[in-house]
Amino acid sequence: MQITDETIEYVGILAKLELTDAEKEQAKQDMSKMLDYVGKLNELDTDNVPAMSHAFPVSNVFREDEVTNADDRENLLSNAPESKNGCYKVPKTFD
Repeated sequence: MQITDETIEYVGILAKLELTDAEKEQAKQDMSKMLDYVGKLNELDTDNVPAMSHAFPVSNVFREDEVTNADDRENLLSNAPESKNGCYKVPKTFD
């Protein structure tokens, strides 16, 4: 695939780059090389290769939620400096 000056200008605008003429020429060469390399993938025979969604065999990695501690309000409030009606008592923040 041939990369044109317009393509380089457009990519520069999208990337918000200000390129010199030498940098634009180098970018054209680099992009051409990249596209040629990626184009080689079209030469591969992938007819008998199964489609995959992930590189590693991953199953459901989520776990079920399990409650490990009960609502032990008395134990939780034992370290509170002050409590009232089974809740933490804190200083007022608004008048």
